[in-house]
Amino acid sequence: MSPKVRTVRYLDFLPDSFDGGSNQTLGVLSQEGIMRFINIQTCKQIFEIGSHEDAISSASISPKGHHIVAVMDSGALKIYDVRSLTPDISQPPQPLLKKVTKGNSNEGFCLKVKVQTGTGQHPVKTSGRRIQTKVLPRPTASTLDNKEIDLPNGLNRKRLQALLRAFGEFPAKYRMFIWRSLLHLPENHAAFSSLTNKGLYSAYMSLQERFPIKSHKLQRGLQRVLSALAHWAAVFGETDYLPLLAFPFVKLFQNNPLICFEVVATVIVNWCQHWFEYFPNPPLNVLNLAENVLAHHDRELLQHFVACGVTSQLYAWPLFETLFSEVLIREEWLKLFDNVFSNHPSFLLMAVVAYVTCCRAPLLLCTDKKDFEYFFHHRNSLDIGAMLKEAYRLMENTPADIHPSSTLSEFEPLTQGQYPIFNKYPTFIVEYQSQERERIRHQEVEYLRERQEVQELHAEAVRQQAEFEAWYKQQELLVQGEEQHRRILQEEENKLAEQRARLAAMKRELKVKELNLIDSARRRFLKHQQDQRRIQLQRLDDEIQRKMVLRDQETATAVHDIEVRQMELDAQRHLFEQQLAKEQEQVSQEVNAEVETRRRRAEIEDSTLHNLIETDADLSQKNKRVMEESLAEVGQMEVDADWQAEVIKRLQKTEERQEKQRDQLVNLCKQTRAKEEEIVQLMVEVEGKQWDDVLAKQAELDEERQAAVNAQWRSLISQETETKQHQGKLQKSLEDSLNHQKEKRLRSSCSSRGLLHKPQIKTTNISLNNQSPSDNSSYFSLDRGRGELDCKERELMDEIRELRTKLAARARVTDFNSTSAISSIHSH
Repeated sequence: MSPKVRTVRYLDFLPDSFDGGSNQTLGVLSQEGIMRFINIQTCKQIFEIGSHEDAISSASISPKGHHIVAVMDSGALKIYDVRSLTPDISQPPQPLLKKVTKGNSNEGFCLKVKVQTGTGQHPVKTSGRRIQTKVLPRPTASTLDNKEIDLPNGLNRKRLQALLRAFGEFPAKYRMFIWRSLLHLPENHAAFSSLTNKGLYSAYMSLQERFPIKSHKLQRGLQRVLSALAHWAAVFGETDYLPLLAFPFVKLFQNNPLICFEVVATVIVNWCQHWFEYFPNPPLNVLNLAENVLAHHDRELLQHFVACGVTSQLYAWPLFETLFSEVLIREEWLKLFDNVFSNHPSFLLMAVVAYVTCCRAPLLLCTDKKDFEYFFHHRNSLDIGAMLKEAYRLMENTPADIHPSSTLSEFEPLTQGQYPIFNKYPTFIVEYQSQERERIRHQEVEYLRERQEVQELHAEAVRQQAEFEAWYKQQELLVQGEEQHRRILQEEENKLAEQRARLAAMKRELKVKELNLIDSARRRFLKHQQDQRRIQLQRLDDEIQRKMVLRDQETATAVHDIEVRQMELDAQRHLFEQQLAKEQEQVSQEVNAEVETRRRRAEIEDSTLHNLIETDADLSQKNKRVMEESLAEVGQMEVDADWQAEVIKRLQKTEERQEKQRDQLVNLCKQTRAKEEEIVQLMVEVEGKQWDDVLAKQAELDEERQAAVNAQWRSLISQETETKQHQGKLQKSLEDSLNHQKEKRLRSSCSSRGLLHKPQIKTTNISLNNQSPSDNSSYFSLDRGRGELDCKERELMDEIRELRTKLAARARVTDFNSTSAISSIHSH
């Protein structure tokens, strides 16, 4: 770096689309705000962004390396186009030109393959590249004529293996394409989408805690692939070393998760055969195969491992579970898997044994178990080409009885449409571990929830404490501010008091001067006033003398006038006394007339009431008399009952002819009896009501006498109305009693005549309805009684009308007198 760079704030590689994933350009952001991009192969600076005037605060590079986003110290956000900054970045490599020529040599007929950079017609010279020439043995006729294509996309496995033997690796530009062809990837988009749609597997939600990765993109990609594998087979959710196995493929295929998943699944199905039979323990059967091969080819090294207590789980299993990703760099790892994918699945096991045998020199020097652990978990100085040659030698020279190919099956690609079922593991252990892991996860979630609640409570307590402290601090500040304001107010009050003292002194001086002026003016005014008073006293003496003379004269005149006025007043007093005596006499006469009028009206009302009471008493006596007569007649009828019974026996024939009429008369008799009983009850009730009405009228009359004059007319009207009602009731009761008396008389006259036609009451009823000449007398007597009743009724009504007229006239006279008396009193 430049000597100006003292501190590096940020480092990041600039991705290149044509460097096979091995980024060659490193961006370095220094403390001066300038970001320099350096080629790590040539150690030369390619370009830089930012300046001292416009420094960069932070920067970020796009995933494809086309743009750089920088946040400047000024707050601006700048986006740089890498292709515009330099033309040497992201350019495709020169195409390869292969020429096959025939030639004779001392070794015999052979083929020379020249690989050079450039096009067919126009070769291009490039710096740092040279023509590579490789002498291949002459193929047999069967090899040259073999046109069979056993791989998709027009590739042939044998030709690819020959190319791999010749160059040691596939071209970086076409490596991914060749791998996809060798592994026969089905690219089942629908099946992979169904796996990813299930979401993250519960065991891999906290993957970043166990395997922290700086790149969030790689972290999410690894979680996605591992979750899909766990949803495909439950054992992959419980396998601890699966993230180590899948991570190199995730990093290599980070932009294509489907290919990454299928590559990892193909590797597990073919190159990880029999790995899960002893789950959760390491695959002891596979490790025994590797130990048998090592024992056959390098017994000394195996004995050294046994002597040091190192088992295959310590020297072989770390290489298997990480797929050499911990001990090899990127280029070496890619070369290794170029050969692994091109050979039988047992080649991976031979590669493990080859790695151990190629490192036998340092391993023989190690005696501590920790040294062996460190060795197989860290990178070592190893030639990958030599290791691959050793692997091929082991593949060819291992006896068939201990060769892994006899145990491991041939390569089987993934099926199209749906992925194959993977159940080559102890399911009960996986299910138990899954249940335990789920239980532990629930407990952990509950613990995290409780811890979160505790943290929230603690944060709330801290917040409240901070609020209290802030409040107390604010109160202290307020108290300090209040004290400061009080001090300022005290100082201002002191200044104001001083100013008031000075002002009071000035006012006193002015007041003294004013008092002096006022005193001199007062003395002058007093002198002037004394002079004026002296003159005024002289004038008053003269006026007093004149007033005294006038007063004597006016006194004599006033005495004379008073005597005359006294005489006039005496005359007026006598006149007024006479007028008052006259008015008093008139008022007393009016009052006496009013009292007399009221007394007469009361006497009339009392006489009317006594008349009504006497009328009621007469009616009650008449009713009693009628009832007594009816009882006497009934007794007489009972005496004559026996005689009438004999008459009935003699007139049986007549009774048969009038049987129908007799039934009607019986019903009429029953009705008459009921009416008589109702009349009696009604008379009793009317008598009680009359007494109640009389008492009520007396109370009303007392109240009306004490009420105002203007309410007398309404009381008289109400009395007249009640009198009418009472008279109507009396008239009705009188008519009923008269009718009853007439009927009784009729029955008695009929019974006294000794009518032999009907017995008891039935005879009377028959005589009323009979048209015979013998009944005419009773018929006419009934009509005469009704005429008398009508005459009495008309006389009673005339008396009532006269009484009503007199009451109305008396009321009008009384109202007129009372009104005039009141008006005269008011006028006086």
